Amino acid sequence: MEIAKKITLLFAILSAVIISLLSGFVWYFSNEFAFEDFYKRLEARVNIAAQIKLYEDDNNDVYAKMRNQYLERLPSEKEFIIEAGSNQSTVDRELPKVFYDRINAGFMARYRVDNHFYAGKFFKNSQQGYVVIVSANDPFGFRELKDLQKILIIGFFLSIILSFIVGWRFSNYMLMPLRNIIKSVKKIKAENLHLRLDVKSGSDEMSQLAQTFNNMLNRLETAFETQNNFISNASHELRTPLTIISGEVELAIKSKDDAEKQHKALTKIKDESDRLEHILTSLLGLAQSGFNGKNQPWEEVRIDELLWEIKASVNQVHPNSRIDIDLNTLPDDDEQLTLKINKNLIKLAISNIVSNACKYSNNNPVTINLESKANTLSIAVTDLGIGIPQTDIQHIFEPFYRASNTNDFKGYGVGLPLSLNIIRLHRGSIAIKSQEGIGTEIKVLLPIKG
Repeated sequence: MEIAKKITLLFAILSAVIISLLSGFVWYFSNEFAFEDFYKRLEARVNIAAQIKLYEDDNNDVYAKMRNQYLERLPSEKEFIIEAGSNQSTVDRELPKVFYDRINAGFMARYRVDNHFYAGKFFKNSQQGYVVIVSANDPFGFRELKDLQKILIIGFFLSIILSFIVGWRFSNYMLMPLRNIIKSVKKIKAENLHLRLDVKSGSDEMSQLAQTFNNMLNRLETAFETQNNFISNASHELRTPLTIISGEVELAIKSKDDAEKQHKALTKIKDESDRLEHILTSLLGLAQSGFNGKNQPWEEVRIDELLWEIKASVNQVHPNSRIDIDLNTLPDDDEQLTLKINKNLIKLAISNIVSNACKYSNNNPVTINLESKANTLSIAVTDLGIGIPQTDIQHIFEPFYRASNTNDFKGYGVGLPLSLNIIRLHRGSIAIKSQEGIGTEIKVLLPIKG
């Protein structure tokens, strides 16, 4: 069922419930109080009849005259005066026992059958006690109550129809922006990801939804561009060593009688094979770092201990490097140093950063600083190397991109993108600050409590 129909149906049901309750209250209180005035008129006649018929008073004639002149006679009005304890069959119908029990208790009793009303009370003169009952019809009040019942029933059905129509128009009006969003989203495909939804001014849910779609489209467009660039660059990087290997193989075949040329060709083939293996390993790591991490092992690791392992592994690759680990800002609480991470991936990410710092610093000291602040663990790697030109900083996390001043250094441009993917997998971030010719500081920020 469409949302508009659901809203309309729900709106009609709620309206029906509310109108039913309101009609019930109106009917109940109208039924309770519609005959109150008529009962009081009967009770007044009970008192007057008792005064005139049961008590000897000089004013009785005056009371009788006033009743005849000023009190209208009610439809089918009858008076019944019954001696206490005698047979009560003189009344025109059998009245319930509770009616007489209330009279015997000294109260004014009331009773109604359809539109025929009874009021009675016990009186006692100097001789004995009597029960005085007055009955009459109230066709007007009863008719008004019937008319009210018809009006409430007709009004109920008309209100339901009206609420259904209003609910349908209201739901269509409220869902119109959503339909426009759906229509616009259907137009966006892989070949036109640059299109965006029209975001209306305001902070309502529809504007937020449109803005959320636009943000998602921004990420998708960036992802598509990154993927295209990645495939293009990867194809180029893989094709180059393969072309060189193919050419050297042909040269070695042609130079079968020249051992020196064959040795050079085979050495070149080995170098390019190693390069190709390194590129493929990096690409595999870059792809694996894009997983959600659910199927990878996560464990509690002390980061300060991990840094010593990283230092040892980087020293094996760069034996002449000088790496200093600054632990002066360590927190007193060991829990601030322990994170639940994928140890191998984090080790790979930070090792790439430290290895780059050593490679581009020409054996100048590299400092690793560990600090915990505001539920965030900060690992800052600082070198005194060649630095990064300002125009290149925004691109260094793109796969296979290399800064313009790194031509004298061997590299493939996949280390930092791989590290960024791993850090993002751990809900962290990387900040970089660099000045060409002075040095670079790369700071890894990891949340302590996830």
